[in-house]
Amino acid sequence: MTTILLAAFTYLAFAVAAVLLSQKLGLGSVLGYLMAGIMIGPMLGLVGKETESIQHIAEFGVVMMLFLVGLELAPKMLWQLRHKLLGLGGLQVGLSLAAVAGIAYALGYSWQVGVAVGCILALSSTAIVLQTFNEKQLLSTQGGQAGFAVLLFQDVAAIPMLALLPLLATSPHAKNAAAAGHAGIDLLEHQPGWVVALVSVAAIAVIIVAVRYIVPLVFRFISKHHVHEMFMVFTLALVVGIATLMSLVGLSPALGAFIAGVALANSNYRHEMESHLEPFKGLFLGLFFITVGAGMNFTLLKNQFFPIIGMTLGLLLVKGVILWCLGKLFRLPPLAAKLFGLSLAQAGEFGFVLLSIAKQNHVLPKAVNDRISLVVALSMVLTPLLFILYDKVFVPRSIVAENEEREQDQIHEENPVIVLGHGRFGQHINSMLTSCGYHTTVIDNHAEMVEGLAKIGIKTYYGDASRPELLGSIGLGRAKLLVVTLGDKKKSTEIVEYVRRHYPKLPIMARAYDRMHAYDLHHAGANYVIREIVDSAMRGGRIALEKMGLSPEQARELSKFYAARDRYLSDRVADVYDPNIPLFANEKMIEVFKETDTETKNMLQALLRGEKVEWEEEHENELTRMKQGIS
Repeated sequence: MTTILLAAFTYLAFAVAAVLLSQKLGLGSVLGYLMAGIMIGPMLGLVGKETESIQHIAEFGVVMMLFLVGLELAPKMLWQLRHKLLGLGGLQVGLSLAAVAGIAYALGYSWQVGVAVGCILALSSTAIVLQTFNEKQLLSTQGGQAGFAVLLFQDVAAIPMLALLPLLATSPHAKNAAAAGHAGIDLLEHQPGWVVALVSVAAIAVIIVAVRYIVPLVFRFISKHHVHEMFMVFTLALVVGIATLMSLVGLSPALGAFIAGVALANSNYRHEMESHLEPFKGLFLGLFFITVGAGMNFTLLKNQFFPIIGMTLGLLLVKGVILWCLGKLFRLPPLAAKLFGLSLAQAGEFGFVLLSIAKQNHVLPKAVNDRISLVVALSMVLTPLLFILYDKVFVPRSIVAENEEREQDQIHEENPVIVLGHGRFGQHINSMLTSCGYHTTVIDNHAEMVEGLAKIGIKTYYGDASRPELLGSIGLGRAKLLVVTLGDKKKSTEIVEYVRRHYPKLPIMARAYDRMHAYDLHHAGANYVIREIVDSAMRGGRIALEKMGLSPEQARELSKFYAARDRYLSDRVADVYDPNIPLFANEKMIEVFKETDTETKNMLQALLRGEKVEWEEEHENELTRMKQGIS
């Protein structure tokens, strides 16, 4: 018992430390788990032979992952995305697999080994890429959307690969060795091929029928009797039962889980199942990646350092070139094509799953299996460096090229209102002003946006509003209002500082991303600071009050009062805000916040009790300032 507890503590403690450090460095949780395994395995030797046994248990995380992937892939959605999935995704997987298999065959390996290695290396890291896309806000870009489509296709393509790999063990010796090493029970092991095929189809049909018609009935029964913990128990039992059935007939448990997930994708209980399985999936997958890291052959890496590094760099180059060419073929913009090529050039976490299956079925020689395992891990470790290359090299060059390709527009008109930025915030302000007959000068630094707006009759100038020479040429000295709505917090603050220094009498209205940005803009000299989500949040709060039983009139008055107090709070805090002092180290700011927040709560409670609050009369001067401050 003590040995088991010590091993569990070692795995969990190192996982927590490594994953938190990896997330802090922006490298993703998968790499954190791999590094934890490397630390307790090859480097410190804290784990032993139990790693392989634990890996067999942890592989159940892959079954759960495929079930959850299936839940997200409703048949209707797959049909709508068929062109991009089959085009970009199909060509990427097919060409990458063919290229890797061809190189392996040219080096003297059998075609079976080449195809197996091609399957393993053709897939990319969904966990790393999607997390990085979200962190860097790249998912909405054309390169990000193309990458997402390919990752989605790869998730689907992994399923037939799971079924294909065991078939590649064509030699009788390999099949006998695989059977001898198989710890499970295969009821069809000695049956004729037609029996195996018939029973396999029947097993899949049973799964589809059961999850479509029987599972919803059970969920409704559980819901009717309000035994909520049974949702989790039944969901786990469902996935375990499907995996067991598929194993008994000699098929991949992950394949059965994926089919069941797709069949349940339109179920009313889909989100309930996802919420219950997600923690277990994360735990088992994390444990799986730890065992992969712990099982890495660092002695082999040391003895064959340059060949393995060469294989890793070669993989990144081959896949990167294929992806870049596909991006050009599908007419992605140059920068999007580079992002598409760099982001998906690595091998992925599913490569470890396929390696495990290839090892169990003796498809790959042990030496090849160990080398490919190192290549997969090293390519994932290098992925953050590829994103750094994109951010630091290709993005600046693209901006320079765009500026060289299109010069900034010459602005010869002078209007009373100047709007810097025509995104989701600035467009509404500009539309309201122009609809009321006021003339505006709008400047935006996205060439596509400027050209698109010109097509629908909205006059917008192309230029970088943060450049002093442009600011000095747009008539700020005779303008009546400057509206700064840029999404870049640093640039918008710098523009406000510059304009306030050179045009001290010009009223400035600036859009703030959040409360802290609002204080920065206020400190920089903006007269009116508008926090972009406040009005919609106040409206949401009013609706919530109505749903809690208050009358619409009472909820409206309370929300108006709260909004006024929030502006008053922001105005008071802005007076003591110092950008040179860390947020929670500014004692004056914390004191003002706590004092005003407590006052607001007491006042709202008094209003709810029907008492009169004499706040407006007592703070008439503050209200006047408030109306010209942060909103």
